[in-house]
Amino acid sequence: MKVKIIPNINNNKSIRIPSSKSVAHRNVICASLSSGLSIIENIDLSNDIEATISCMEALGAKINVINNKLYIEGIKDFNIKDNLIINCEESGSTLRFLIPIFALFDKEVVFKGKGRLLERPLDIYKEIFDKQGLLFSLENDGLHIKGPIKPDEFVINGNVSSQFISGLLFALPLLNEDSYIRIIPPFESKSYVDITLDILEKFGIKIVKINKYEYKILKNQTYTSGTYFTEGDFSQMSFFLALGLINSELKIEGLNANSLQGDKEIIEIVRKMNGKVSEDFRCFKSDLISTEIDLNNCPDLGPIIMAIATQATGKTHIFNAKRLRIKESDRIFAMESELKKLGCNILSNYDEVFIEGKTEIEGNVVVDSHNDHRIVMALSILSTIAKNAVTIENAEAINKSYPNFFNDLRKLGIEVIEYDI
Repeated sequence: MKVKIIPNINNNKSIRIPSSKSVAHRNVICASLSSGLSIIENIDLSNDIEATISCMEALGAKINVINNKLYIEGIKDFNIKDNLIINCEESGSTLRFLIPIFALFDKEVVFKGKGRLLERPLDIYKEIFDKQGLLFSLENDGLHIKGPIKPDEFVINGNVSSQFISGLLFALPLLNEDSYIRIIPPFESKSYVDITLDILEKFGIKIVKINKYEYKILKNQTYTSGTYFTEGDFSQMSFFLALGLINSELKIEGLNANSLQGDKEIIEIVRKMNGKVSEDFRCFKSDLISTEIDLNNCPDLGPIIMAIATQATGKTHIFNAKRLRIKESDRIFAMESELKKLGCNILSNYDEVFIEGKTEIEGNVVVDSHNDHRIVMALSILSTIAKNAVTIENAEAINKSYPNFFNDLRKLGIEVIEYDI
């Protein structure tokens, strides 16, 4: 699919943000591991969330979707068949969260995925499995694992992905002895682990925080079913925040002001750039200025920050950005390639990006998504202020996280024309 974005002023003035994908993944997993019925409210389905639902159903959970709620009957019998095939589609969260859970059993499991999923780093788990003498082998037909994983002291580098830590935190409470997780600093994306800890606590799981880098996971715990709400997504909010700053005023609704989501940092980042954002998430068209931006704790914000930086006076320096290179696409390469087509002045090295603004976007060009939902959204927002229409190829990547994104743009008065190819 390709889309043509027709530049226009946002004329609706308010938008409700979909629920947090990060919180939804965790709620689905914890509810599935609980005994009894859980209700997960305020769910917006996407390819990634549907992948997690499908995988937990394969483990034995019964999950029904009614309107925007999930009714999850937790797993009664933790007993899986040998050579079970688990398809994580393109969801890195699903794969990394579920490997330790499926490793609770002494049955071989084959994880499959699409795109770059199985090319993304998994070395931390391989080291753990090798240490415990367990199967962990990437073959032509997928990733083969076999447990059972044993209680241990797990030492993990904190500069690859917090998803490995969260995955262990889901599984280890179910073992028959205490375990420990020790993180080797720097501890990047710690906010995502904080979300995991918060949700685990809501589901009745006790994790003892020894210090900033060490956790004790108590044995023989039980997940507790209940009714849980999924808050709005600050990752998705960042794109509409950008629209308000570079296009016209916009009120963003559906967010939790006390959220633990790391991508909430977008608000402070744009305020450093002279962006005007109120406490109730109303954002105003602003005369943006360049600044230094550290992506250490919020790598998913990278593409939209690059788009915003093209509209800031001066040279913006983005650093600690190397993890963008191991996402659904190499997001530094993708954004540099496509922003140059739009006439933007951008240079990069492996870990940094430099953008000289302020750029007038001429449009009348074709850009590509690199099969990455965040690239689609960042380019779409920037295209709304171009002088001429911009066409985005391979725009179906949006379905990974935000299938209604183009409809929401239309609600704001932005014309989006879709073409099937």
